[in-house]
Amino acid sequence: MIIKKIGLYEFRLAFSYCDRQENFSYEGLEVLFDHLDELSDDCGTIELDVLAICCDYTESTISEALAWYNLESLEDLHDRTHVLNVDSDTIIYQNY
Repeated sequence: MIIKKIGLYEFRLAFSYCDRQENFSYEGLEVLFDHLDELSDDCGTIELDVLAICCDYTESTISEALAWYNLESLEDLHDRTHVLNVDSDTIIYQNY
């Protein structure tokens, strides 16, 4: 097995190569990259699988996420899944 550590640029490029650049904003990909990079520090090597990431995570506004899961507050979403803040109105959350 050959393992290559990639940077943010290559991470973003991988989404373009898979025609998934619309799944996450430019800023959202940076937040997601930082999260996965930190996760790899804790858990070990993570294989870059763009399609799996797109299935596992969603970027949306807070109100869209709450409506999708029929929740009252962002705290309710935090209680159910992992939430990453992109900006004051946009989040990335792990689908459940």
